Amino acid sequence: MKNRSFAVSTVRKLVLYFLFLIYSSNCFSASLLILMDDAQKNHLKAYGIAYWTLNKDYEIYWLLNYRGGSFLLPFQQELKDECQIRGVSFSIVSDASVQNMMSEISRPEVNMDAVKLEKPPKIAVYTPKGKKPWDDAVTMALTYAEIPYAEIYDAEIMDGKLSGYDWLHLHHEDFTGQFGKFYATYRNMKWYKDEVQLNLDRAHQYGFSKVSDLKKAVVSKIRNFVGNGGFLFAMCSATDTFDITLSAESTDICSDMFDGDPMDKDAQSKLDFSKTFAFTDFTIEKNPLVYEFSDIDVTQTRKVKRDEDYFSLFEYSAKWDPVPCMLCQDHMNIIKGFMGQTTAFRKELIKPGVLIMGENRSAGEARYIHGEYGKGTWTFYGGHDPEDYQHLVGDPPTDLDLKKNSPGYRLILNNVLFPAAKKKKRKT
Repeated sequence: MKNRSFAVSTVRKLVLYFLFLIYSSNCFSASLLILMDDAQKNHLKAYGIAYWTLNKDYEIYWLLNYRGGSFLLPFQQELKDECQIRGVSFSIVSDASVQNMMSEISRPEVNMDAVKLEKPPKIAVYTPKGKKPWDDAVTMALTYAEIPYAEIYDAEIMDGKLSGYDWLHLHHEDFTGQFGKFYATYRNMKWYKDEVQLNLDRAHQYGFSKVSDLKKAVVSKIRNFVGNGGFLFAMCSATDTFDITLSAESTDICSDMFDGDPMDKDAQSKLDFSKTFAFTDFTIEKNPLVYEFSDIDVTQTRKVKRDEDYFSLFEYSAKWDPVPCMLCQDHMNIIKGFMGQTTAFRKELIKPGVLIMGENRSAGEARYIHGEYGKGTWTFYGGHDPEDYQHLVGDPPTDLDLKKNSPGYRLILNNVLFPAAKKKKRKT
């Protein structure tokens, strides 16, 4: 009897031990929490982990306004290993902790929400072939975060390949056909002459006599891409020149050194602001020797000192305004400013209904704006490189390994990840 009792006791202990192991595995190793507040060692690569997780078909939640917009992943050894390889901070949390966290997030009075990310978006960057990666902040961000993307340009768009992507970034670009308005300073440089000739050859290839007409066709196709449900993100001069070109669909705004014939003398009055995404009632810069496209941009008129150049992010309701809330997730709500050919936008020229998500209120500048067009959305971000205050032609690249916690770069990567979320319309 004593031996039998001992055997039963031993079996019970073994059963309890295995139940404890199962309970421990579920309770204490259920999820990976990637914190995105100041506890995170590498914010930028954390977005790459989120994208990589989606590619692996694992479930992932973006916890809006929870400790900087953290990510909740299932506990899987390969996900844990990948975080460690990429230097991304994480915590292993139990089921009970996750339930408590989700319960707190779901409370109506708490400005938080958990948004499920469904699939990795197919990403394209509009950039000319041979362009150096560090000439564009988004290309650098994607490369550093290890998020795959395709490079496309006018030919791919004219050939109808844009429909194969979900998200498009417009590289630092001049869509007006004035070659960046570099004429005054760089017209005798070989690189400038080569760029003009390459663009002219491409225009001829598609049956246009002018580069400006090719760019109008490209902009029209991009507008249709957004209207059909695409996500558009643009920075620097790709923001205002995109809208200027939309408005100038029926007139010639280029001087003869750009397209071989004079500008339409009535070009300003022929602009159609009903066709633009973001801006209205702006005045184009007609002088070909002035390094500016219109009065949308504030670069040449602003009086903001470098050490006082900051902009603030708006706070949105995670439950009622999930889209702008996602786009503004950050561990800081005051972002240091940075310049570009287009640095920021005059607020009085922004259309009613456009969301101003980041602004320098005292200077009357909008830096980060968002809107809808048709079934899709667009976001414009002023400036060239969030970690290079005044990027000049020929400047060395920004080393993002030294800027891995950049709040300015986080805004770029919010836009990259945003299309993965289950699409929610802004509540009214």
